[in-house]
Order: sequence, then structure tokens, then C-alpha cells
Amino acid sequence: MDKVVIAAVILAIAVLLAQQLSRRKPEPPTQQAWTVPQQLDRADFERPDAPWLVAVFTSATCESCERMLAKAEMLRSDAVAVQVLEYPGATETHKRYGIDAVPTIVIADADGVVGRHFIGSATATDLWAAVAELREPGSTPPPDAHTLL
Repeated sequence: MDKVVIAAVILAIAVLLAQQLSRRKPEPPTQQAWTVPQQLDRADFERPDAPWLVAVFTSATCESCERMLAKAEMLRSDAVAVQVLEYPGATETHKRYGIDAVPTIVIADADGVVGRHFIGSATATDLWAAVAELREPGSTPPPDAHTLL
């Protein structure tokens, strides 16, 4: 009888220990979620009458921001206004639109509706294609077009 009681106690301890260990799953890694505005008030930006706006949110201490600004500048035309909003100079605009990561590029139409955005680095081709596709849907090949051939 003593052996049965000892076995039952050991089994109970093992079950409790197994339950505790199964509950001790590691926490999932932190997931970053950056804020991107869906709508801009075009009156807050230069050339509100331009059909398209490329707003480049940057920081004075951000090296990759300089590269993104140079790429965005290539989009400047009569139809596309490009404006750099450097932190801390444009702090209020960053706060107003909840920009919490730089570089952030936001492409908006004449009504201020954001059609595309980029956070971090992007290629000049990606920026050009985004503006082209927004201006004329279907004008750029789909991202996987090379696999369709």
C-alpha cells in the first residue's frame, strides 16, 4: 500500500510539473507596428493644388532619409509635389499625422487620400512604380510578372 501512495504522489507531482512547464511558453517577439496616415489635409503641405503629393518624413539624424529624399526628388513634376518634412523642424506635422518612424514616404492624391506608403528604404523604381500605378492603374506590371512568362 505504501508503494501505491508513493507512486500516486510522484505521479501527481509529475502531472503538476508538466502543467506548469506547458504554461511557460516564451513570450512572442515584439512586433513593430508603425503608424501611417490614411488621409492628409493637403492644406498642410506645399502645392495643395498639385494632383499628387509625395510627403517625405525624415529626421536630421537619419542617414537613410537622405537617400530616400534623393529618390523621391526624382518624382517632382508639375503633377507631383514632393515635400520633405524633417524632424525636428516639422515636429508638429510629424505629431499631427502620427509619424513614428523615418524615413516614411506617403503618396497622396489631390483629396489627400493616401494610396501608397513606404517605411524605411525603398528603391527609386518602387517609388516611381507606386506613383505611376496610382496615377494610371494597370500601368505597371504586377510584382510577380516575371513568373508569368
